[in-house]
This record gives sequence, structure tokens and C-alpha cells, in this order.
Amino acid sequence: MATTLVPGLAERRPRSEEVERRLKDTYGTMAWRCHGEPLSELVGTVLSQHTSDINTARAYSSLRSWLPTWEEVRSAPTARVEEAIHCGGLARTKARRIQDILDAVLQRQGVLSLGGLKSMGHEPARTFLLRLPGVGPKTAACVLLFSLGLPALPVDTHVHRVALRLGLIPDGTTAGAAHPRLEAQLGGDRDRVYAFHMNAIAHGRAICRARVPSCPRCPLQECCDYFIRSGRG
Repeated sequence: MATTLVPGLAERRPRSEEVERRLKDTYGTMAWRCHGEPLSELVGTVLSQHTSDINTARAYSSLRSWLPTWEEVRSAPTARVEEAIHCGGLARTKARRIQDILDAVLQRQGVLSLGGLKSMGHEPARTFLLRLPGVGPKTAACVLLFSLGLPALPVDTHVHRVALRLGLIPDGTTAGAAHPRLEAQLGGDRDRVYAFHMNAIAHGRAICRARVPSCPRCPLQECCDYFIRSGRG
């Protein structure tokens, strides 16, 4: 689904398709790979909030070393979980959230596993995840895409910023509201969703930065509302 084109550029290809093509030309074709079983992905995503990839990996590794099973994580004193994940930042908040999630999974599933999610289908699985304590659209989408291979698009700060500047979503669209809008443009195709997510993050880090975007060297200039409206050419 293409969005309304900027005046004067109506003859170009549908915007989302052209953006995808240029991102792939710049950053490469990203092939989907499974990041692990869904409960591990869910906990890892909670740990990733407001920290770096390096700190996330350290916190996750430390948690599994200190408390090797999910039952041990669930039933341990919260202070113990906090100590295990301290290197990842916001340990108090994340420890409580992880334990609340594990309690809810056990209560609803009878086991500490999300192995049955994929058989539910895309939207029922998303609904199940969103009903877990502290799980929002981005966290749910990470589990659906990275673990289950379903075409859900995680909209992090980079994806959100890039999509807004390009005009793929209307000005003022929140990150939460951006999920269904962007997924619709990517046609429900897992590989397209995965490639767009990874490449948009790469673009947001390398060129479309928050404070000082490098517009003069951006390969998406002709697709970008922000570039055209700001007269940066």
C-alpha cells in the first residue's frame, strides 16, 4: 500500500517499494534467520529496552548463567534477578517485568513455554503477547518476527524516525500506531518485513540520525518528504 506522494513526484514508483529497493542496494539483502525460541526472545527483548546490543547480550548471558531455567528465574527473589541483569541497565524494572511475564505465561499455558504461539496464527499470537504484563507492540513484534517467522514489523526508534521522515506514515504517528501501517505496506511478507526492519535500523544509525541526519549523502533523497521539504538538496 503506497502513501500519498509528495507533489511533483507522482510519477515515481510506489514509495514503500522504492524505499525497500534503495535500502537493499545500500545495505544488502537481509535473509531471515530464527533468533531462538519465543520465550527466550521475549525475555531478551525486555532486556534490550533502553540499552545497547552489547549490554543486552551481557545481561541475558548473565541471567542464564545465574539462573539457568525459566522456573528458577520466575521463582527467585527479585533482588537475585536484578543482580544477574544489573549490567544491562534498569535492572529493578526489568527483573520485575520478566518475573511478571513468566508468572503470566505459566498461569495461561500451564508450562513455561510459548511453543504453541505459531500454531495460533499471526494475529491471535500477537493478541496473546500483548496481554502479557508490560508487553507492547514492539516487543510482541520482535517475538513474532525473530522467533516465529511471522510478518510482524518491530518499530523501534530508528524505524519510526526513518518512516516518519520518508513520509511512509503521517506526521505525528506514534510508534505503536506505525506497526499496522508499515506492515500493510510490506504486504504481509516475512522476508520483506525482516529486510526492511534491519535495513531501516542500519540507515537510521548510519545516515538518518536523530539530531544531525546526513541528508547530502542519503540514497533515499528522492523518496524523502523531510529532504524535499527542508530544501536540503
